[in-house]
Parts: sequence; C-alpha cells; structure tokens
Amino acid sequence: MHTSEQPRSGHVVIGVDTHKHVHVAAVMDTIGGILATLTIPTDTGGFQQLADWASSFGTILAFGIEGTGSYGATLTSFLRRAGHKVVEAGRPDRRLRRMNGKSDTLDAENAARAVLAGFATATPKTADGEAEMIRQLKIAHDQAVEQRAAAMVTMKPMLVHAPDALRRETAGKTQLSLARQLAALRPRRLDGPEDALRHTLRTLAKRWQYLDAEAKELTKMIAGLVERVAPQLLEPFGIGVDTAAEILVVTGDNPERIKSEAALAKLAGIAPVPTGSGMTSGRHRINHGGHRQLNAAIYRTVIVRMRFHQPTIAYVTRRTAEGKTKREIIRCLKRYVTREVYHLLRPVPRTASAAS
Repeated sequence: MHTSEQPRSGHVVIGVDTHKHVHVAAVMDTIGGILATLTIPTDTGGFQQLADWASSFGTILAFGIEGTGSYGATLTSFLRRAGHKVVEAGRPDRRLRRMNGKSDTLDAENAARAVLAGFATATPKTADGEAEMIRQLKIAHDQAVEQRAAAMVTMKPMLVHAPDALRRETAGKTQLSLARQLAALRPRRLDGPEDALRHTLRTLAKRWQYLDAEAKELTKMIAGLVERVAPQLLEPFGIGVDTAAEILVVTGDNPERIKSEAALAKLAGIAPVPTGSGMTSGRHRINHGGHRQLNAAIYRTVIVRMRFHQPTIAYVTRRTAEGKTKREIIRCLKRYVTREVYHLLRPVPRTASAAS
C-alpha cells in the first residue's frame, strides 16, 4: 500500500479493478488526486478491509467498480448493503491504455477518475431477486438446448451409415420419435462397425432425451418466475416466456435504474447512433452495440407481429406504401416494442386501497 501527503477535500471516490482472486482499489480525493492503493482478497474479510480503508480517507462519494456483473458482483452487493453508492466503471479507454500502459493499479485509478469525471454513471443490477434467479436458470437452459441440438446434429449424419432397415424405420420421424426409437436399441455385441454404430446411436439418443427433459424442466421453472415477477410482460402479443425472461435478465431486479425508454433502447442496441460530421449533420447509423440477446428477443417479437398481428400488418402496409424498406420498418417496430416494454417494466405505485 502506498500513500502520499497532498491537499485534500475530505471527499473521495474509490475505483476498483476486479479479478477472480484479488481486487485492486485506488482512492482519489476530489482535489488531491490519487491518494493510495490497496490490494484485497475476494472474500468478506477483504471487502470489509476495503470499506474500512476507504472510510479512513474521508466521506466516500461513490465506488466505481469494473465488472459489477462478473468478478465484482459480490463486492458490489456487499458495498450496497453497507449503504455505499456503487456505479459501473466500465472498461478503461483503449486510447489511454495505449498511451499509458496497463496494470491493475492503473485500471483502478482510471475507474476512480471515470467516476469523478462523471463518465461512469451506470447503476449496476442488484442481482438479489427473481431476475437474477432467471438469469442463472437461463444459463443452464440455454446450454441444455445447445447441447441437445448438437446431439441431434451428430445423430442424423450417423444414420447415413446405418443398415437399410434402420434407415427406413427412422425416415421422416420427428426428433422426439427418432430419439425414442434409437434409445430403444439394444446392441448386445461389439464385433464390428455396425455394432459400434448402434451403441453410438443409442448413446446419442439417450443424451438427447436427457437434455430435452432438462430443458423442459428449466423452461417450466423460468416460466413460473416470469409469471410471478412480471406477468404483465406476457400480455402483449408476440412476447412469450423466453422473450420476457431475456428482458428481465437485462433490466435486472432494479429496472428503475433505466431512466427512460431511450435508455432501454440504447441498452438493447436499438437506438440509432449519430454519425453527423461537418455538412452531414443529422445522419445516423445502426447501433451495433448493446445487449445482443435482448435485441434478438425484441426482433423475434416484431417478426411474429408482422405475420400474425393485424395492427402491425396494417402498419407495415402503410409504411411500405410510403416507400420504407422492410429493414427500416423492422427498426421502427423494434423501437415501438421497446417503448411498450419500458412502460410495462416501470414499477406501479401502490394505491391506498391496494396497500390495505
């Protein structure tokens, strides 16, 4: 730990560079600059050491933490419970990294500077409620679905080398029927390639069945949580459990941190990015950033509405007659869906009758 004597205001911000086993923190006075740095272990004792150490320099304005959704999640939760303000510091500017180099201490100092300068303002997700539960279940669900598809993709080409009788029996079957039939194979010998093939097909089919049951069970659990925490998200046309779950995962257990529908659109990568320069002011381009899974979920909702939702079909017809392309119409509809979702996520104030 390094300290130096400098003029101080008594008000400080703390920047933290997070890692798996240790965190590096830097304390910065509002007029005195960087005062000291500290390395702590990533456990409760280390977190308490950081809080006590930071308090010794004066009034703490905020903690700026890198990776509040990953390595810094537990520290963020600890500091929030202790009553401290925590903001997401984000990644350091790449231009500064090229100029000044990179180290854990420099990253912590840059996080503190970003908070003090007002560049880091995002409120991290609390990760202490149903949205965090949905996120954790979706990780297992999405992996099960991916591995289930991989098992089927592997199974079908192997059937090409199967005996003619087995190929005829499995032709035209659905995935469920195919897996059920192949899982019922009972190869008894292992004397040649045909026997090995039957063993392989049986193993892949049983794996597919296990993953299919796992994915369905997780889907029911996710659906139950979505209906419990935000049933209003399932009411609009085209928004199913999967889309609603993705929305809740991105917005978190404290959706009030998203201050406007424009902020939600930017978070989803749906808000256009200005590209004006010189004589080309007012021009915009597609936003390639944002949360791509949420963007894809809203896109699926738009496509469903374009096919089956009569008001949306009428809107597409009108905009097409005005000369808009299909891609431009989809962008407009994604923005409308985002606006609708934002108002559904806003906390509804409790009335006196409801409270009683």
